[in-house]
Amino acid sequence: MNARRLGLAGAGAAALFGLGLGMLGRPGPEKDRAAAQPATRGNPDGIPNVALKTHTGKTVRFYDDLLRDKLVVINMMYAGCTNTCPPTTHNLLRVQQMLGDRVGKDIFMYSITLRPEQDAPLDLAAYARSHAVQPGWLFLTGSAEDIEQLRFALGFYDPDPKVDREEGRHVGMVRIGNDPYRRWGMAPALADPRQIVSSILHVDRKATRPNA
Repeated sequence: MNARRLGLAGAGAAALFGLGLGMLGRPGPEKDRAAAQPATRGNPDGIPNVALKTHTGKTVRFYDDLLRDKLVVINMMYAGCTNTCPPTTHNLLRVQQMLGDRVGKDIFMYSITLRPEQDAPLDLAAYARSHAVQPGWLFLTGSAEDIEQLRFALGFYDPDPKVDREEGRHVGMVRIGNDPYRRWGMAPALADPRQIVSSILHVDRKATRPNA
């Protein structure tokens, strides 16, 4: 797996994208026409298709079951976090509420634990319940090696290895992607929920409005 297949610069991308959404490989006019049609099926961005467990106890393949042909919103957290994870989850809950019944239907939200050794599905289920997370938003765990692959592939890392190894370091970003159209971006996880929703809709070809 090539962790940089998405063309990401890791957490350093935050500075580049600011509060807006960074579009990866943003197409020009000619490419816009091509992008109007779904890309070739498969896993063109080389995203690890690793096996994960959901907080509901189901075993899934990350690309095949969670990303393929979907518009997704992804962040990383862990259940025992007392730092930025709770406010980030609260912020994303507002995003889920604003998107309404589209979440779980054609927009899917995923939170991947940074500490898979500690977070079994039951731990993540308790975390989801404590934050009143609604259906359509899955919390995911797996082997430490697989989670590390995903962390790098999705850009949740600092380009400085020393900084990246700091205990308890958080990447306060949300990865947003539309797999059929190969459109990816990032938004700060603690940005105004309306800005995050706007970033999600920016990669959404349906471009519908969220609930007020």
